[in-house]
Amino acid sequence: MRHIWPLTIRGTGAVVLGIVCFILAGELALPVLTYFSLLLFVVVGVSVASLYSMKRGASVTRALSTDVATVGRESTVTASAGLRSALPVPPGLWSDGLPKGLAGEAHGTFPALSSGLRGGERSIELTYRVTGVSRGVHAIGPLTITSSDPFGFARRRLVIGGRTPVTIVPSIAELPPLASAAGEVGGSLHSSTTQLGQGADNLIARPYAPGDSMRRIHWRATAHRDQLMVRQEEQESTPEATVVLDRGVLRWSNDALRAPGADPSFEAAVSACVSVAARLAKEGYTVEVIDSDGTALADPLDGDGEVGNLLARFATLTARRDDHLARLTALFAGVTTGPVILIVGRLDPQDAEVLAPLAHHSSLPILLSAAPRGGALERATEAGWRCAQLGVDEDLAGVWSRVGRGSNRVFA
Repeated sequence: MRHIWPLTIRGTGAVVLGIVCFILAGELALPVLTYFSLLLFVVVGVSVASLYSMKRGASVTRALSTDVATVGRESTVTASAGLRSALPVPPGLWSDGLPKGLAGEAHGTFPALSSGLRGGERSIELTYRVTGVSRGVHAIGPLTITSSDPFGFARRRLVIGGRTPVTIVPSIAELPPLASAAGEVGGSLHSSTTQLGQGADNLIARPYAPGDSMRRIHWRATAHRDQLMVRQEEQESTPEATVVLDRGVLRWSNDALRAPGADPSFEAAVSACVSVAARLAKEGYTVEVIDSDGTALADPLDGDGEVGNLLARFATLTARRDDHLARLTALFAGVTTGPVILIVGRLDPQDAEVLAPLAHHSSLPILLSAAPRGGALERATEAGWRCAQLGVDEDLAGVWSRVGRGSNRVFA
């Protein structure tokens, strides 16, 4: 609400007193009251003018201490306000507008400003901490400054600057290693030779070429030839893992379709998806993150450096109207792959029957359901899946540790 009347209660009383004194001066023929009333008017006028000397065309820039804000984690916001005032301005209060996606105390005491007649625009830095509440792209601002004159006669509420968009990414949990060695479960990380029964020393070496893996260097041939040599017959394959996030709105609430952060169960699934993908990438897998219809939700991950891109893509991810979970099995027909981690909302026993063949195409099939029904997880476990229920307040690291290392069983 915008306040049109610029005077405080004290300032309003001073004006009323000045008017009364001016009237009484004429009625009682007392010139001193006239002088007193004029003095009050002048003081109030100067108080108002001192506040309105601050220019409206001020600029505000904001910067986060991190590249993006994360749900559940704190970040520091530094707001730089460039102001110019013709007259000195006493200290006041400031507040920055926070969206629903961020929580914090974005307010404080605004410092006094000296006269800007001789100098240029002054830059004042205001710092506060915020915590991500929900995913999405939210806007901070505008900045509001409330100041009063030294006598307390007038008050001005000045709104400066625009809004600064801030991307809030899903929370990512630190998960324990899936196996004692990277790629151990997938079974394809380690090198293999095409000539069975021969030792590494009998392999044919060739000169090193750009792009060859350093792990293929044949050190004995390198020392003999005095140049880098690699094993020609050695073939290396990078293990692959697939993380599937089923976004069908029929398996979540309608809030998951409306906006990011609206459905707590869907948020837990999104956090689990990015956390599992990051864990597998650390273990040396090339990780594909897809929807249940095979649509890629992000670029494949092959290292920690790409996790930031994954988080950015998932910042605005929502559910979709159609349901394609039944098509997932067909995507893996005729192939055998590494770990497949399926994250789904509602899961019925009929869904478990449809997904049963997929478990035999993966070296490590893991199924996480936010809302299993009617013994669906038990049926999936019988088919070969390692299953667990994904709760909103569940310790994801504990669930991952039990499912990743345990035998085929249902983990609560």
